[in-house]
Amino acid sequence: MFLKAAVNGGRTPTECPTVPVTAEQIAADTRAVLAAGADVVHFHVRTPDGGQSIRPDLLAEVLRAIRATAPDAVVGTTTGLWTCSGPEERYELVEAWDPMPDFASVAFCEEGAAETAELVVARGMVLESAVWTMDDVPALLASPTLHRNVRILIEPVEEDPEEAVAAARAMAGRIVAAGVTCPILYHGEGATVWPLVRAAQEDGHQARIGYEDGTDLPDGTPAPDNAALVRAVRALTATG
Repeated sequence: MFLKAAVNGGRTPTECPTVPVTAEQIAADTRAVLAAGADVVHFHVRTPDGGQSIRPDLLAEVLRAIRATAPDAVVGTTTGLWTCSGPEERYELVEAWDPMPDFASVAFCEEGAAETAELVVARGMVLESAVWTMDDVPALLASPTLHRNVRILIEPVEEDPEEAVAAARAMAGRIVAAGVTCPILYHGEGATVWPLVRAAQEDGHQARIGYEDGTDLPDGTPAPDNAALVRAVRALTATG
């Protein structure tokens, strides 16, 4: 099963002491999760005060650290609106990225998603688009870049595991019925992380794991690091 490691998101060291936040820490974690069995790595650039950013200078610092540590790593980042003041600034910042990540994620629950997705493709990055609820799906299906996606991310917002799995499957069904042929990836948050990993395996889809989504191993104990979460997924999929 294709596995993405999402190594930090907005999680703080107070919540999880081993979450990577500096450029050097993100680079070291990238190398570690790839060695543990991840296929690609998704990270959020973090500011000195713990915030999240898509500023070109801060992104460049992280990418340089990753390339020095794991030169063959395939890495991507967010374009989330929470990292800037709004759609206009997001567009300007993504347009100024240099160097660029291998891929970028665009959430179709956000204003300006279609335009940002077009920019990602135009700049030569690989695009992955995300939907959170069924209400996001029509905008995704109408987007000019629909068939340029390397994968579609399904990120259900339901907190109940059974409801989250059902929502993910419903969104996937609608997307596939519309003729989308690229891979689909499920991922959850907190209590829905492991149920959605298992659902992805059952449904033949891709999965995501990492501190951005949750900090616990399948047995409920805290994971010592992101690599342990990746190894847990690989152990789970190896046993079927």
